[in-house]
Amino acid sequence: MSQDPPHAKSRSVSVDDIGVRRQLADGSEESVTWAELSAVVIRVIPEGPWKEDVFLMLAGANGNGTAVPSGDPAADALIERLQSLPGFDNDKFVEAMTTDADEAYVVWKAESPSAN
Repeated sequence: MSQDPPHAKSRSVSVDDIGVRRQLADGSEESVTWAELSAVVIRVIPEGPWKEDVFLMLAGANGNGTAVPSGDPAADALIERLQSLPGFDNDKFVEAMTTDADEAYVVWKAESPSAN
């Protein structure tokens, strides 16, 4: 049985009014602010039920971002915050959270400024 690399494991995840920060076991940090958030993707990897198989992937406009395992203690607060985003696709979110398909579900994208 393979082990996850130690650098991929979360030490802590925090969700606040500024954004989301994930401290990794190797001491590095991934983060994205709400202001720069450009997309939210639910990534399902058929590893369950014994391994983490659903990740909340948050992409920032500058190529930064983070992936939060759905089993993380901070995930409930994060999901609640994400569901309040204008245009959040809750139906697609429910589908993603209840499937075992190896897929990525885009549940929210920032509106692009119109090119007039």
